[in-house]
Amino acid sequence: MAIQAGRIRILHDVAPRAGGAYVLYLLQQANRAHFNPALEYAIAEANRLKLPVVACFGLLDGESGFPEANARHYAFLLQGLAEAKAGLERRGVAFVMRKASPAEIAVDLSGRAALVVLDRGYLAIQKRWYGAIAEGVDTRLVQVEGDVVVPVETASGKHEYAARTLRPKLHRIWEAYIAPLASRRLLHRADERDLPRGIDLSDPDAVLAGMNLDRSVAPVKRFRGGEGAARARLKAYLAGPFADYGSDRNRPEAGAASHMSPYLHFGQISPVEIALAVRAARAGQAEDKAAYLEEVIVRRELAMNHVFYTEGYDAYARAVPDWARKTLAEHARDPRPHRYSEDELAEGRTHDRYWNAAQAEMRETGYMHNHLRMYWGKKILEWSPSPEEGFARTLRLNNRYFLDGRDPNSFTNVAWVYGLHDRPWAKRAIFGTVRYQSENSLRKFDAKAYLKSVEDLCAAEA
Repeated sequence: MAIQAGRIRILHDVAPRAGGAYVLYLLQQANRAHFNPALEYAIAEANRLKLPVVACFGLLDGESGFPEANARHYAFLLQGLAEAKAGLERRGVAFVMRKASPAEIAVDLSGRAALVVLDRGYLAIQKRWYGAIAEGVDTRLVQVEGDVVVPVETASGKHEYAARTLRPKLHRIWEAYIAPLASRRLLHRADERDLPRGIDLSDPDAVLAGMNLDRSVAPVKRFRGGEGAARARLKAYLAGPFADYGSDRNRPEAGAASHMSPYLHFGQISPVEIALAVRAARAGQAEDKAAYLEEVIVRRELAMNHVFYTEGYDAYARAVPDWARKTLAEHARDPRPHRYSEDELAEGRTHDRYWNAAQAEMRETGYMHNHLRMYWGKKILEWSPSPEEGFARTLRLNNRYFLDGRDPNSFTNVAWVYGLHDRPWAKRAIFGTVRYQSENSLRKFDAKAYLKSVEDLCAAEA
């Protein structure tokens, strides 16, 4: 039940501030009140110091907002934060949210803190926040990993070539990390009267309405944010569709996907909690469980490895391997039978009705099955005027409409379309030796049933 030592990084190795009023926890990536190693560490330290815990969150909007985030993303985030706040307060933890960057609110509230605890994410913007906090905080500063099963540097000290090179490294050590996490009882409850006022989260829709952000992409009905919604969806999934995960996971119409990715992206459920639940599930055979753990641990943490060790992971010249850029450049002038503008792609106005349906599912509901994500991305490469423009379009559309866009998985999956974590294949027009995906891949599932499912899903959003 203890927090693994590999999850804990001491950023300021000094004694806690004498006379501090509380232990401060910046809840920014792990937006949940349970199965949260950083929160449990903060509570344990607060008990040791005989202090309460204050959790804080910096809400960005306007020009300083999180890059490419819009009303769809913020609605889901705020729903989750409202539930996290209620859960924290039931545990005796105070919660303060302000219009500020995570670094600004953490540094400001650290002035009265004996100790500051951070959770962790791996994107460049998150690294910048942590760096600013380390520069601005003058007391003990500790970071506790809760967003992956195995901390990235523990799994590997370098950028991995492919899943096959990372997989054995994870398998050797992941048992120590796939372990339950006890909820600690906080001995000293926080008194919110002693804290500065923050944003009232009792009505997430009202908070959203007051924000300065892009509202052209609307919130969705298909998914509601929050750790309660995440656990309910996981429980229902493991009791039913998961039984056929091994055979049906690549069939979009079969309903074998768990839809955990938005909740993982916003830190509303722990990947360790998911792994434990999958292992304990009565439904599903050993091969189903192994296949699911491959996705939620190996593939997801390969993406974390990529963004952590790649400066410029959102840029074609840095994210795409040399061999792939070379072969795509050699075929950049190849005739393209179909070309579409970015607006035509966004609106799903192509000759390919199955691609259009996948785009509609993403645009209207914030989700697209992984099998179709690959087909969707390959076609954008094929239909764009250059590989560089194709990469930029794919990333913009991905980050704009997916609930789990702007995620390490998103950046990695888009780069995979262009050759990342892959090898050269047979040469063909436009793609060179980068892997091609044809319409024949749609024969592997019931494409007509998928069209009907998308029609129903989009009607439900109307």
